[in-house]
Amino acid sequence: MEKLTILLVGSGGREHALAWKIAQSPLCGRLVAAPGNPGIEAVAELRAVKATDADGLVALAREIGADLVVVGPESALEVGLADKLATVGVPCFGGSQRAAQLETSKAFTKDFCQRHGLPTAAYGVFEDAGAAGAFLDTLEAPFVIKADGLAAGKGVVIAQTRADADAAVLDMLGGRFGSAGARVVIEAFMHGEEASLFALSDGKTAVLFGAVQDHKRAYDGDEGPNTGGMGAYSPPAVLTQALIDQAWRELIVPTVEGMAAEGNPYVGVLYAGLMLTPTGPKLVEYNARFGDPECQTLMLRLDSDIVPILLACAKGELASAEPPKWREEAAICVVLAAEGYPDAPKTGGLIQDAEADFGVEAVVFHAGTTRDAEGNLRASGGRVLNVCALGATLHEARDVAYAALGAISLEGGFYRSDIGWRALKQS
Repeated sequence: MEKLTILLVGSGGREHALAWKIAQSPLCGRLVAAPGNPGIEAVAELRAVKATDADGLVALAREIGADLVVVGPESALEVGLADKLATVGVPCFGGSQRAAQLETSKAFTKDFCQRHGLPTAAYGVFEDAGAAGAFLDTLEAPFVIKADGLAAGKGVVIAQTRADADAAVLDMLGGRFGSAGARVVIEAFMHGEEASLFALSDGKTAVLFGAVQDHKRAYDGDEGPNTGGMGAYSPPAVLTQALIDQAWRELIVPTVEGMAAEGNPYVGVLYAGLMLTPTGPKLVEYNARFGDPECQTLMLRLDSDIVPILLACAKGELASAEPPKWREEAAICVVLAAEGYPDAPKTGGLIQDAEADFGVEAVVFHAGTTRDAEGNLRASGGRVLNVCALGATLHEARDVAYAALGAISLEGGFYRSDIGWRALKQS
């Protein structure tokens, strides 16, 4: 196969991890990232086109003669980037606007689950606080309140009391998340551990693409507000092969088949957030892209070339593609966040020593960074760096990652010191 020109869309830690892995491929002749970040710049050309500028990205793909476009963030799918690329014949690894509703509308997903008999929590969808309150009367605490649309991983409230649930409903319907909260989804609380299962699909065929467990709460001990993710590790011991097989059979396969049957064939990453309940895995939510920071651990553990399988998904040829191969080692990712994250992160903080050599087993991905006029790295977002590592065991990977974190400084920054605690406690 001739070398390919690849356009990667996005600017976060997930996209840096993808760029890092794609650049290792012997099939990658030219890698362009839009808009990218200072870390991605080490392995790709950067172009200042936003992920939500679908027309601008299509024009860029045509300008560079892209053989493949790889979409990182869900925001690009929501604006129909894959659909517009299809009209000009550019293969895209990423779902259509309609298929991406599995992530961009929680109400769509819950209704889809109901139509196809997929295991998930009981729910209701509301635009009126009074009707929401009546449904809450039928549930027991704790209560799960979700903004229907995209809210950067922060539109979920687990309310321990009815008063808190009512306040969360009013907060969301009142505009806290803009149009994303114009409707709320209220769910019955599910008991169990959460884990994430990943699949790749070309609309007809699906292949397993690893499992991860992440940490959503901001502070140690799973305290504090929900975030986009403070860390992750793979593989998670709690997600046994038997549970993976059950989730594949009861969730992943019926979803790919159901979306195709409804005229919305699903192309790209299907990321199933699972609750491992006493009666088996149930769907918490679907995401239409690689998780962040889950993707970082998967890229470290992936032993095979990523480009052929991404291209096979984009071209509808996944059935004949080589399945992914995985390293035996464990991988961990710890997020270094800016002061005030997730509610009001302070940007501009000086980052020091993030680009030092931490050895072959440690990798630092940029999530929210920029360079000032003097070339210094500065924080430009809530989640700033992803410090990742491989190890023969999770203990070893954890030690390597935290040693690297200890050498990096960010003014006012913080990170959780207990990433992987569930698995480490059991081992």
